[in-house]
Amino acid sequence: MSLNIQYEGFQTKAVHVGEEPDFREGATGDVVVPIHLSTTFARQKVAIPTAGYEYVRTQNPTRKALEVKLASLENAKYGLAFSCGLAAETTVLLSLLNPGNHIIAFDDLYGGTKRLFDKIFIKLGFEVSYVDATDSSRVAEAIKPATKLVWIETPSNPLLKVSDIKAIANITRQHGLILAVDNTFLSPYFQKPLDLGADIVVHSSTKYIGGHSDVLGGVVMFNDDNFHERLQYHQNAIGAVISPFDSYLTLRGVKTLALRMEQHQKNALDIAHYLEQHPKVSKVIYPGLKSHPQYNLLRLQTTGYGGVLSFEIKGTIADAERFLESLKIFALAESLGGVESLIELPSVMTHASVDKEVREKIGITDTLIRMSVGVEDVKDLISDMKQAFEQIKIL
Repeated sequence: MSLNIQYEGFQTKAVHVGEEPDFREGATGDVVVPIHLSTTFARQKVAIPTAGYEYVRTQNPTRKALEVKLASLENAKYGLAFSCGLAAETTVLLSLLNPGNHIIAFDDLYGGTKRLFDKIFIKLGFEVSYVDATDSSRVAEAIKPATKLVWIETPSNPLLKVSDIKAIANITRQHGLILAVDNTFLSPYFQKPLDLGADIVVHSSTKYIGGHSDVLGGVVMFNDDNFHERLQYHQNAIGAVISPFDSYLTLRGVKTLALRMEQHQKNALDIAHYLEQHPKVSKVIYPGLKSHPQYNLLRLQTTGYGGVLSFEIKGTIADAERFLESLKIFALAESLGGVESLIELPSVMTHASVDKEVREKIGITDTLIRMSVGVEDVKDLISDMKQAFEQIKIL
């Protein structure tokens, strides 16, 4: 039950929106929204669902609380929660596009998104063009009569390239196109693409929003009433919804999002500076470093740099594998955004589904390592890397 309180601060919203205590007669005043496990909802009148709820796939009180909370954090009118990030992406595309439509996408994308475009949607009759969206003019040049949507990640995965959201939004607005932004890497705490002109924001809530590597989910947020009608219809028709229990876990995780993002960033910056000075590292990619090519742009459109960085180790893929397998605190695992530090080799892990020729063309080499920096004591993380570097002998 809403108490009609207007919250100003991000952290206050993260804790309270969607979970205000209910003091109506018979209610218990829960300070945490209950996990509503009922799959169906009884009604007194045949044609009137009780409180608007009829079946768990269509809507659920715990899921609704999550959607309201996340929409408030992204400054969105609407939020829809899905079973995973790829389910959210699929529903966006099926709801808003038709076979024959053309999509312009960033050439550096999460491997699963690229697989979805190349292996699924192209077969369904869609066309996809990939461009380096760090240069907004390339987005404009790629527009065709059939273009309907532009899809970007910023920062991108795993090369952490940054797109000018405002500039691209101006282009899509002029041509009547939809701009979708994957905001997973920075979360609503550091970046709000809707405020910069984007039409749709997508998150893998498995990552920073959930934050504890224990819950799978995806979120789509937007302001358009027509989008809401179409997306909600397709979400229900497809059945790509997050469960009540997973909604609860995500609600719990998001309450500490601001605190976690600050610590992720602090640790990531310290590690980036350490790696920049290491003789066995040839390149460090982190938006918080002044050496990053879009450092100044990122400072204009975000309030932080996040907790993901990538670096290239000198030597061969065997050297990279030996380094990774020698780590003791970092978990050698896919995914990112959890409180624990994760590290991986994109060429054989998260981006293995991307053709080698395509990977190398955009800069995903065999020795590129992606790191999701956790919230541990940074001195322990650096000590772990030091001992792992000692295990490789690079000529």
